[in-house]
Amino acid sequence: MPNIRPVSDLRNYAAVLTEVRENEPVYLTKNGRGAYAIVDIAEQENYEKTKAALKLMCELQKGRQSGEQNGWLSEEDVEKHFKEKFNA
Repeated sequence: MPNIRPVSDLRNYAAVLTEVRENEPVYLTKNGRGAYAIVDIAEQENYEKTKAALKLMCELQKGRQSGEQNGWLSEEDVEKHFKEKFNA
């Protein structure tokens, strides 16, 4: 069951923070609507890692599609590209 509290409960923030645990965020409402979430720092770090991994997988998929549609580059072409890019 999600822990949903009004943002006004932050007046006694110590009590709200004791309820935050990993995989158990506290959701805060403002004017009856969801506005904020307080999450455990380990959970936030895991979220950031997952987001970065997903972004990398999307970029790899784009590269694969490009290779299949436009042809693949040889290892020598890739080396030449990066040598030109970083030696310029």
